[in-house]
Amino acid sequence: MSIWGEIATQIATTTGQPFDPQPPRGLGGGCINGAFRLSDGRQTWFVKTNRAAKLDMFEAEAEGLNALGASNTLRVPKALCTGRRDDVSYIVMQHIRLGHGTPPGWRMAGERLAEMHRNSETAFGWQRNNTIGATPQHNDWQDDWIGFWRDQRLGFQLAEAARNGYGGRLQTLGEQLRERFAVLIDHAPQPALLHGDLWCGNLSFTENGEPAIYDPATYFGDREAELAMTELFGGFHADFYAAYRASWPLDSGYRVRKTLYNLYHVLNHLNLFGGGYGAQSEQMIQALLAEC
Repeated sequence: MSIWGEIATQIATTTGQPFDPQPPRGLGGGCINGAFRLSDGRQTWFVKTNRAAKLDMFEAEAEGLNALGASNTLRVPKALCTGRRDDVSYIVMQHIRLGHGTPPGWRMAGERLAEMHRNSETAFGWQRNNTIGATPQHNDWQDDWIGFWRDQRLGFQLAEAARNGYGGRLQTLGEQLRERFAVLIDHAPQPALLHGDLWCGNLSFTENGEPAIYDPATYFGDREAELAMTELFGGFHADFYAAYRASWPLDSGYRVRKTLYNLYHVLNHLNLFGGGYGAQSEQMIQALLAEC
């Protein structure tokens, strides 16, 4: 049986309905996984594929999608199933037909994200590890947010950078920064349900204008870490931020913490893509040290 025969059988078994699809239609937009639309004319599903070793990544994504969807806030594609055949792993999820954002849609996105963030836990972390892009993301439960971000987020990325050959000044500055975390994270956040990788490529709108999110790196953390990333790589519409802050204002000091939180993603891009992200990381750390 081919991989597509395996996927079709799994869809039919999970849904309890026959599924005899047409050939898969490849979709663009991703740099990590293969992306396909699979339909039999009645049912349509979105399928992502990768190497067999990436099955755990897809299983974590499925749990993250369904946890976000259970918040009943933003639209999230429901994960149907995951699996592996030979040298290919896959995830099947609900196919959402996308449209365009409007100012009312962006306001709805801000309001619903604030509502999603009100879903809380007793500690920071997640029920399992997952990935941020293609990079492992550790989510061991911790009561201390400062320690969580210092060690499981920036500490991990700095160690990855060292393994990838980015030592010297970056590591020296990084250690100086980690020693001063208590000064920089100067508020007491509650654990909030986060998408975890919320940039402009992972939020869109349905044909009816409803905001939808996908490709998560879910965990419970400081909601400001989520807001900070939305301002990275192009940012969101101004109506989004106005609606979010009207629903749930941010604490003072966010300007500095935003840089600290976005450093994680810039370091991750350094580890994934190299290039100028090393110099950008050093500049961000120097700016943070100047605030101490």
